[in-house]
Amino acid sequence: MTRPSPTLAPVPNIFDVAKAAGVSHQTVSRVLNGDPTVRPAVRERVDEAIARLDYRPSAAARALARRRTRTIGLVVVGMPYYGPASIANAFNAAARASGWDVAIAAADDADGDAHVREVAETLLAQDPRAVVVIAPGPSVGAGLAALTSRLPVVTSVDVVPGAAAVTVDDVAGGAIATEHLAALGHDAVLHVAGPEGWTEADQRIAGWRAASERLGLRAPEVLRGDWSSASGYRIGRAIAAEGAPSAIFSANDQMALGLLAAFRDARVRVPEDVSVVGFDDIPEAAFFPPPLTTLRQDFAALGRGLMARLDDLLADREPVDAAPLTPELVVRASTGAPRPAPVAH
Repeated sequence: MTRPSPTLAPVPNIFDVAKAAGVSHQTVSRVLNGDPTVRPAVRERVDEAIARLDYRPSAAARALARRRTRTIGLVVVGMPYYGPASIANAFNAAARASGWDVAIAAADDADGDAHVREVAETLLAQDPRAVVVIAPGPSVGAGLAALTSRLPVVTSVDVVPGAAAVTVDDVAGGAIATEHLAALGHDAVLHVAGPEGWTEADQRIAGWRAASERLGLRAPEVLRGDWSSASGYRIGRAIAAEGAPSAIFSANDQMALGLLAAFRDARVRVPEDVSVVGFDDIPEAAFFPPPLTTLRQDFAALGRGLMARLDDLLADREPVDAAPLTPELVVRASTGAPRPAPVAH
């Protein structure tokens, strides 16, 4: 009679160890490779799980892990624009200062979600330890949500479900711009907003609208541009033809530059006839004709904050929730008190 073959017990793998220790498989890999950033309590749990399961990593796997570079992936959607490019540059500087290499994958905001996911997959082929995402809005962010099940993810705009976020308070920025113009005596502020689908644009609208309501200002219908100076110029020409309001808040400095050029060509004086506030404080803002009042974003601090949050995630430390960074008002010559109403005779 033929005897049945003995059944072999399944060989435990790194995912079994991770489940038993209550950590990610990346953390188990870091323990195996002597990563000093792993907390002692976590290392002890992993070691106990390894001993209990009698887990023995293969020599090939250990060799591959030792060759793994200290690389962080950076997915940037909308790289041609000043904001995303500045955040990417700031994070790259902060990461390199911490001893990490950065692999960048860029996509245009008009490329579509499928292309953005393809770009992200190409980046993952480089085996990064974590990924930072700079994306314009929730539609793109949702397409990248699957990344969070594979490795730590941090984003500069809170649009990727399941990812940690380190952000700028764009709502506060919109409110600060509106409050500045109200304090000068303007009773209405027109807002030239960024394009639909961008979270920063929507949040700046929300801040402008909330401040207008709180201060009892008239809030004309929002006019949307596409972040470019050309769109600001087109909007500015239309505003000048219809009769310029006394105050305008532009959602970025490039559109504000277009507004200033349009008003100059239409012989509308800034700030005597209309005050203009921008957002970003690009390097050229101080040299606009006239120098532009704007909201300054601290991109260097944002880059450091993104890196600090990644350090926490990679070390399995409980992150300390940092408050969003509040933009700083920089007052220059493009804003002033409104002209007095003509006296009737």
